[in-house]
Amino acid sequence: MLFDFEKELKELPGKPGVYIMKDANETVIYVGKSKVLKNRVRQYFKPGGNKGVKVNSMVSHIASFEYIVTATEVEALILENNLIKKYSPKYNIMLTDDKTYPYIKLTSDEMFPRVFMTRQRGKDKAKYFGPFTSSTMVKENLEVINNVWQLRRCSKKFPRDIGKERPCLNYHIGKCLAPCTGRVSEEEYKIHTDRVEDFLNGKQDKILKELEEKMLKASEDWEFEKAAKLRDSIAAIKKLGEKQVVEDMADCDRDVVGVARANGDDVVQVFFIRGGKLVVREHFMLSYPEECGRAETVENFIKQFYGGTPFVPKEIFTSVEIGDKAVIEEWLSEIKGRKVSLVSPKKGSKLKLCKLADENALVLLDKFGEEFKREQRRTTGALEEIKKAIGAGFDINRIESYDISNTQGFESVASMVVFEGGKPKKSDYRKFKIKTVYGANDYASMEEVLTRRFMRYKNETAEKTEKPKFNILPDVLFIDGGKGHVHIAEQTLKKLGIGVPVCGMVKDSRHRTRGLIYGGKEVLLPPNSEGFKLVTRIQDEVHRFAIEYHRRSREKREFHSVLEDIKGIGEVRRKRLIKRFGDIEGIKRASVDELTAVEGMDSRSAEAVFDFFHKKVYKNSENL
Repeated sequence: MLFDFEKELKELPGKPGVYIMKDANETVIYVGKSKVLKNRVRQYFKPGGNKGVKVNSMVSHIASFEYIVTATEVEALILENNLIKKYSPKYNIMLTDDKTYPYIKLTSDEMFPRVFMTRQRGKDKAKYFGPFTSSTMVKENLEVINNVWQLRRCSKKFPRDIGKERPCLNYHIGKCLAPCTGRVSEEEYKIHTDRVEDFLNGKQDKILKELEEKMLKASEDWEFEKAAKLRDSIAAIKKLGEKQVVEDMADCDRDVVGVARANGDDVVQVFFIRGGKLVVREHFMLSYPEECGRAETVENFIKQFYGGTPFVPKEIFTSVEIGDKAVIEEWLSEIKGRKVSLVSPKKGSKLKLCKLADENALVLLDKFGEEFKREQRRTTGALEEIKKAIGAGFDINRIESYDISNTQGFESVASMVVFEGGKPKKSDYRKFKIKTVYGANDYASMEEVLTRRFMRYKNETAEKTEKPKFNILPDVLFIDGGKGHVHIAEQTLKKLGIGVPVCGMVKDSRHRTRGLIYGGKEVLLPPNSEGFKLVTRIQDEVHRFAIEYHRRSREKREFHSVLEDIKGIGEVRRKRLIKRFGDIEGIKRASVDELTAVEGMDSRSAEAVFDFFHKKVYKNSENL
């Protein structure tokens, strides 16, 4: 049925909400929000007016629209942000980076607290410092902490484990107070954790003064080795402080957002300031439609970036005034739990800092613009090529790929690797040891692995597991194999009620990537295309991950089998038997004479093997 624009426009409510524009293929091409839906949506379809190239192009492709009413404009903003991430509409500005930022965590629920790096900010009583966009910066801070305050790094439980074992190497090299020995009290240890907290909060002047006093006293007492160590610690803290210093900044948490535009590209540069000091800076690439202004770019960046990061600073500086300022401030304040301000400085050092962020963004764009483009072609561009090649009616962002590895049917394992946005996401890689399949049966092994993986998904989703590992569905599965492998995967998913498309990755006679199997047909990608190269990278990566896991398993149980349980059958004879008969079933079927004929086997050993399998010592394949 044709969409009745006139009727639908009349029925638009005068309430806040989100509107969703679709083209003739029902594909979402734009998502927007409004305080009054009927006023905002009608504007798109009014004749005349200078709407700009972007809006005119979008309107020409709108075949229908729908809307979702919300209680407040802030709710509309949140929903708009979520829908943009879900649909990646053509005419919305999109943040192309997908990063997980590291924090430094100081535990508080342990008898002797620890400090370490984490990328997950839990809802616990621990203290989190960051986020840092550079893991190098985190490691430098932790190195100083370990050298100066010597907090423990082990996972022992106290007081249960006090005095049970000797102290570890860290104690002997002066990097741990060794609370496991009972040599340090909770009160003494707390002094160290308090200093660590001061250090991470940027209170370095107080710490440096205290360390300098200790160094002088050690020198006066002729404890020169101790004084030298304190001198080195002071130098390390000062050096770290020099990297973080920004002049004329108040003692607060603040982000400064700059933007540069050139040749159809946008780069956003962010200065992350914590405790009045620049801890690190980071850049982000954005894809945007034509005729979008700098203010619109910055506004969309703020909504998407801070909607996905667990930390929101007290202030966000921008060099341009953005629209919906009051609504965005209200939304960010709700996320943080206290007031957040969006500031566009007009003069002084704050304006200079904003201009510095803009200049840094421009330098990055000039220097690395082509490199950014190449990276986009290798990742999101390659995904788009694959989507077009297979004729997929869905967007591809998350790909899960599977491969089976074994040696003559022994130690069968499987690997699962994940690519998001065209890049490997190693934190989501998973390994499987095949449990129910005996021998080299790739189809049955694949069925087992997919069943286990997607049953975990269903269970974790239903039970709302606190720390899920399989709670995300991929957009498509890439199976290392041909039509048979694809068929098994599709049948397994169908049984489980999981609607995820499956592609097979096929190889040529020289074991090199040839193309994809999708919809029962082989799809050949141009060998020089980015899509082909991405498929090759995925295939190589899942194979590498499976082989590495298999090798480690094999090293633990070097060709382990039931043969090791037979008296007189050592490693050499075991390998020769496997080589001669192929597998356990072949050995089981062999006669005493056939066993004796194997190099190195005498009649006694052959009879021992035969008796093992035929006198009910060998029960079933579960013993393997």
